[in-house]
Amino acid sequence: MFKRIDHFEIVPGDAEKTINFYTDILGFRIKNRKEIKMPPMKEVIYLQLGDTVLEIISADDPRPKSEFPWQVGYRGIALEVEDMAKAVDYLRGKGIEIALEPVDLGNSYRGEIRDPDGLIIELRQWK
Repeated sequence: MFKRIDHFEIVPGDAEKTINFYTDILGFRIKNRKEIKMPPMKEVIYLQLGDTVLEIISADDPRPKSEFPWQVGYRGIALEVEDMAKAVDYLRGKGIEIALEPVDLGNSYRGEIRDPDGLIIELRQWK
């Protein structure tokens, strides 16, 4: 009946800054971009990485996310990396702060970065 997650959505504080982060730093590509005339929505942008799709919803006057790390709701996304050390070096070279240094969990390595709005992006290298 249910096949897979089709996409996930975020409402950024600054859509262009967020698009640039996901495309220029993380390698997503713009799949589709469409103006929406349904205030407060202004535009919907679909970004794709492999078979994962991220929907960016540009809106008038978006409200900031709570700073409380354990609030109800989606906590973050996870990107699988081929080599954690190389990924971390690459991100640091692009000026991206490592929010949680990678740790060895036995069957994988796990670290975290944040997007421009502070949303969690887990990095995972499976052993």
